[in-house]
Amino acid sequence: MSWNPALDPDCPTGDAVDAIETVIVPRARDLGGFEVRRALPAPRRQMVGPFIFFDQMGPVEFLTGQGIDVRPHPHIGLATVTYLYKGRLHHRDSLGTDQWIEPGAVNWMVSGHGVTHSERTDGEARKAPLSMMGIQTWVALPEELEDAPASFEHAPEDALPLLEGEGKRVRLILGDVWGETAPVTTTSEMFYADATLEPGAAIPLPDNHEDRGVYVIDGAVEVAGQEFEAGRMMVFRPGDSLSLKAGAQGARLMMLGGATLNGPRHIWWNFVASSRDRIDAAKEAWRAGDWAHGRFRLPPGDDAEHIPLPDR
Repeated sequence: MSWNPALDPDCPTGDAVDAIETVIVPRARDLGGFEVRRALPAPRRQMVGPFIFFDQMGPVEFLTGQGIDVRPHPHIGLATVTYLYKGRLHHRDSLGTDQWIEPGAVNWMVSGHGVTHSERTDGEARKAPLSMMGIQTWVALPEELEDAPASFEHAPEDALPLLEGEGKRVRLILGDVWGETAPVTTTSEMFYADATLEPGAAIPLPDNHEDRGVYVIDGAVEVAGQEFEAGRMMVFRPGDSLSLKAGAQGARLMMLGGATLNGPRHIWWNFVASSRDRIDAAKEAWRAGDWAHGRFRLPPGDDAEHIPLPDR
């Protein structure tokens, strides 16, 4: 049986519980010049499907010459996707990838046994003021892929399925839902979709995935008689047939979920793993700093600095 802390045989069912299993209020964090709101992992929910990390970045306005400088840092046991609504970011990684992240596009990096990357607003991006807003997400890998080689895929906005009608506009970022499949090769069963609703428009929760969550980016939605404004993540019970209705100002949502994994994951800094031994081995490899022969390499073109291993 798949692991899910909510699937407890002693939990009440039917009319004894609300349709919404968990409401998550993100914690705000100042990263020096801009704020992020972290919805996952949360005290009551480590994951929604395989999604184990979910940060809203911004909105933030950078003056000319300012921006984001996330120095090279390592990952294991996860896949990353940064989805932008505004702005652009320069991604470089130890596979040799040199790719700008643009609004609506997908940069999907699978770390496997280990990868290093950086994200910056550099070059032309700093020659004028820049608005930035997006979602940074990690997907935990199945155990059989934790030691696999790293990989990277890019899909531009126009390559992603777009579903429109009845006041809804939905771009499928990852996985499959409502009969459509995104082009990026995913690591397990999942869905990840950017949905914009006109005032009063309704959208059903997908019925082909076990675990389902919705994060309100803008506006508000009503579901099961309750209203939820921007900055809230709702996680729903498996199997319930529900729809969300946009409020008077409309709504923009990030919808996510999929099959739960076979067990919880350990998280330390930028590492995710099914065992503490894997975390400890990655820590020692990054601390050693053997970029020529060790487990980790630095990104070509951005190898003059890196984030050191934290002292904790």
